[in-house]
Amino acid sequence: MREQDKKEQDKKEKKPFNVKLFYRRTYLIIYDIISIIFSSYIAVLIRYEFRLDEVPEHFLVPINRFLPLNILLTLCIFYLFRMYHSLWAFAGETELQNLVMSCVFSALLNSVGLQFFKTAGQPVPKSYYFLYLFVLISMIFASRFSYRFLRSQKHKQQNKKNGISVMVIGAGEAGNVIVKEIVNSNFSTMVIKCIIDDDKGKWGSYIQGIKVVGGRDKIIECADIYDIDEIIVAMPAISRSELRRILEICKETNCKLRSLPGMYQLVNGEVNVSKLRDVEVEDLLGRDPISVDLDSILGYVQNKTVVVTGGGGSIGSELCRQIASHRPGQLVIIDIYENNVYDIQQELKTKYPELKLVVLIASVRNTNRMNWIFEKYHPDIVYHAAAHKHVPLMEDSPNEAVKNNVFGTWKTAQAAAFYGVKKFVLISTDKAVNPTNIMGASKRICEMIIQTFNNHYDTEFVAVRFGNVLGSNGSVIPLFRKQIMAGGPVTVTHPDIIRYFMTIPEAVSLVLQAGAYAKGGEIFVLDMGEPVKILDLAENLIRLSGYRVGEDIRIEFTGLRPGEKLYEELLMDEEGLKETANKLIHVGKPIEIDEMHFFAQLKKLKEESKNESRDIRPLIQEIVPTYHYNER
Repeated sequence: MREQDKKEQDKKEKKPFNVKLFYRRTYLIIYDIISIIFSSYIAVLIRYEFRLDEVPEHFLVPINRFLPLNILLTLCIFYLFRMYHSLWAFAGETELQNLVMSCVFSALLNSVGLQFFKTAGQPVPKSYYFLYLFVLISMIFASRFSYRFLRSQKHKQQNKKNGISVMVIGAGEAGNVIVKEIVNSNFSTMVIKCIIDDDKGKWGSYIQGIKVVGGRDKIIECADIYDIDEIIVAMPAISRSELRRILEICKETNCKLRSLPGMYQLVNGEVNVSKLRDVEVEDLLGRDPISVDLDSILGYVQNKTVVVTGGGGSIGSELCRQIASHRPGQLVIIDIYENNVYDIQQELKTKYPELKLVVLIASVRNTNRMNWIFEKYHPDIVYHAAAHKHVPLMEDSPNEAVKNNVFGTWKTAQAAAFYGVKKFVLISTDKAVNPTNIMGASKRICEMIIQTFNNHYDTEFVAVRFGNVLGSNGSVIPLFRKQIMAGGPVTVTHPDIIRYFMTIPEAVSLVLQAGAYAKGGEIFVLDMGEPVKILDLAENLIRLSGYRVGEDIRIEFTGLRPGEKLYEELLMDEEGLKETANKLIHVGKPIEIDEMHFFAQLKKLKEESKNESRDIRPLIQEIVPTYHYNER
């Protein structure tokens, strides 16, 4: 064992000889010796204004005598301050401090040593020591940091040859930080060619050597003149509507668009190139971010047991995220599809390790399973997001839409009422208004069920109705992205089709707040802003992906699908409308329903769907008179 340990010790001691490092250190030592000699004599010449004949002999004698010792001592000081060990290509503040301190110690030793070699009691002039220090620092600094400078310039020249030409929009604080980081970076392949800002007072001025060439009216022109590849919007404080107007101009250039996420990045000092993100189609909706009264949400969710059905879906999972952030007593997630619900389970466990989380695989169509869950966990609040939502698929399988959407809601609501749930919030859709498809009609029946239940139980039953959410499962955005990645074509059903859109987090925030407002029986309607043409959405997404519409990626019109409308309404005429404290949340007045007749119709609907009726649509139309469909 001892022999083996000795061999291992010998291996550690025998380090490979680094020839390159040896030559580099030898060069530095030789240079430092020359610098010490030069500093010693040039300081005297400066003192006497470079008139060598006027320099007294008794000043030169002590310098000459002490010089060999000065060289030796200074090299030792440099060694102690790691002047021969640092990687000067990456030298920073610490290395600069060491450089200055080592030179200061050399000057101090020089001032002491010269006292022992002075002649005839004549001291060296005091100014000599300061001049010696200044020259020595300059010489050593030049040797160490010139390598970094030259290396930096070499990288920049290499990057410029293969660089990305960039235009920055915004000459404010955020723009200045972005420009500075890119200009000073050794490794960035971006080359800023110009800056755009609407402030006329900044036109013609320079930021880090880059000219502010004009306002937004110059974007298209300058993109062509400077051959711009990428546009960075560094204006985190502007409104969404203003951002949309700028992006509308930018997208005409066919340049890649990137922006800062938001104002908080500037406030927190987090503005840098790594925070830049690609401009998304959401940025072109032209609506400011929705503000929500978080305190009202927190007040009724905190310390409560909350159940979310369909918790693995796009809306359900976002509900879980936002509920988890408001410190519930317990969060119970129910879903029939294990893959999605597993993902949200792992995400919440990582982000909220203290959260009391229960994840259950269950179908809302299973009466016994739902009763068992509600009996075991006794939830205070239920968000019912479980549903079949894909319009064309439900047109082909209408009985499944009825079983899952209508009677899944019935069974979940019944369990909630029986086990004393305080609030039951149904996630509904604008397609429930004057429906032309099975999915919308089934959700309208769900709304009627919870309004009827609200008349008979202590549970506060409400529905929240909103339009399409960007990026949700089955929405057009993921489909368009896949089609663009495949090289097209991008399929749009009709050139005039329009939809209301909202981001998933915005919609869920409003759902939570609507739940806080709920007194029972309401249908809350979310203000979705201005409708968006799907064709515009497709064109914007193609341009944001860096392609030209019709040239690189073409758009193909496929015709309206079964059950699809050109536009969606959010409210039926007879429902009326009332505002809430949040102007983006409205309340529709409940419609009177003949409950006995309604329950009889539901009983018949259940039998027909269970028996796999060949055409259940006429019966659905009896229940929902506003439902209209095309005969097959």
